Amino acid sequence: MEATASNARLVVIGSAGLADGFSLIGAEIYADADSAMVEEVLAQLVKSGDEALVLLESHLAHAGGHWLDRLRNEGGRIVVTELPHLAAPYDYAPAVDDVVRAVLGPEALK
Repeated sequence: MEATASNARLVVIGSAGLADGFSLIGAEIYADADSAMVEEVLAQLVKSGDEALVLLESHLAHAGGHWLDRLRNEGGRIVVTELPHLAAPYDYAPAVDDVVRAVLGPEALK
């Protein structure tokens, strides 16, 4: 099987401090965006047909919305994941933690 080059986009949506750091590695950034901007960016990605990894700051990742919910349920060429807030990285608890604890037990992540 021959490997092909991917032109996947890296999109970061969050606070200016967090997003600016990702701009150094060439990510498309949307600083200080709100949930309406998240929906707009996700809709554009769907319509463009591009592959993308979308990193959302936690408060935006939990805001919900048509495109956000749809992409999370579909999977596929656009992957959406969340990042902790820059000022509170230790308060971050990804949803997958609950699944890991349910499968492996309450001590699994200690």
